Amino acid sequence: MSVSRRGVMKGGAAGALSIALAGSLDTVFQTSAGADTGVGYGPLVPDPKGVLDLPEGFTYKAFSAEGDTIAPGVLVPGRHDAMSTFKNRHSPNWLMVRNHEQTASGTKPVAPAELVYDPAAFGGTTTLEVDRDGNLVGHRISLAGTSTNCAGGKTPWHTWLTCEETEGFSGQTKSHGWVFEVDPWGRATRPEPIKAMGRFSHEAVAVDPQTHVAYLTEDASRPFGLFYRFTPNSRRGVYHAYQAGGKLEAMYVPGLPDLAAVNEAGARFRVEWVEVPDPEAVTTSTRKQFEDGRITRSQKLEGAWWGRGACYFVASYAERGAGAAGDHAGQVWRYDPRGQILELELLFKPGGRFDGPDNITVSPYGGGVILAEDGDGEQYLVGTTRNGEPFAFARNALNDSEFAGVTFSPDGKILFANRQSPGITFAITGPWHKLAER
Repeated sequence: MSVSRRGVMKGGAAGALSIALAGSLDTVFQTSAGADTGVGYGPLVPDPKGVLDLPEGFTYKAFSAEGDTIAPGVLVPGRHDAMSTFKNRHSPNWLMVRNHEQTASGTKPVAPAELVYDPAAFGGTTTLEVDRDGNLVGHRISLAGTSTNCAGGKTPWHTWLTCEETEGFSGQTKSHGWVFEVDPWGRATRPEPIKAMGRFSHEAVAVDPQTHVAYLTEDASRPFGLFYRFTPNSRRGVYHAYQAGGKLEAMYVPGLPDLAAVNEAGARFRVEWVEVPDPEAVTTSTRKQFEDGRITRSQKLEGAWWGRGACYFVASYAERGAGAAGDHAGQVWRYDPRGQILELELLFKPGGRFDGPDNITVSPYGGGVILAEDGDGEQYLVGTTRNGEPFAFARNALNDSEFAGVTFSPDGKILFANRQSPGITFAITGPWHKLAER
């Protein structure tokens, strides 16, 4: 996002990871105190190039950097953010759609007119083709003229929903704050906003593969953002299905106006849903269309992930000094749509080595996850073991820019990740099976 996600959290790089756990996720999000515990893949080895520190035996390839030439007059945009991988229907290579969180400046995407929404906006997506060894085969602009493309989500029908984290900017020629759908194969993409999914400062989307109901996070303030549910009119799993419209609702937990007030993992709440009166926010932002006390808010709602029959979403941090009801360095929530129950799965306490969780991906190895950190000080990719112990898997050795876009290849052999600034994509390979646990 345009304002650092680090905000005012001051955990720093010293100390231990301090997390409280509910435990109901088995080991998926479990971590424990201590950061240098000898678990994981071992200590990080300094990169002689000063780019990316990794454990011994792991290597990276860096490609598709901001400013690289795609074609004559066409350059790779900057501020690389969320992305996802897809199987290629026409070759053994992988496809990957990547967001660019630019607003009205940066390296502008240049694309055919049929892929441009607003010529004044500098955001969009690129689609990359990568071979099975993590080598870049080619890349192209797949959507242009959108703004502040931060996070998003993969659909069950294998397209990418890219989200604008803005409600507009000076100089725009069309309204912004929408979700757009990108076809990885490039045949069906149209620069048309999915207006029924609402106009607000979007972060991420997680889609229920059974019902195609989408859950969306909003990163906003004055007032804080909401957690939304979009129920589509059409249940067809095809491109443009969401263009048929649907109902947008916001989550309401009676008696809980601010998620930051919850400081005990395992706390569970009954959820109600309140329809958004005007999803297109013609005159009033969606989050401002509710009376205080009749909706539930959160500071810094970020990543979302669907798994194990539920939607998991992240609040990156909260601080009382910014108006939140409590202080924390990160929360992971689980919403069970069948029982309409919200549960706090994981709580990062201030003062730990790692803070500011953002993008999350499940690791095929060891039953843990990889977290893309956007915290204070040094920036890490943080892994967890099957037994729930944290370890630093990678460190940004170049600067303090956040990691983003963590996602595994469909065969689980390559971890892709982005450094946001200066924007670049990494393909990381190594002895994944050697994950050490205690």
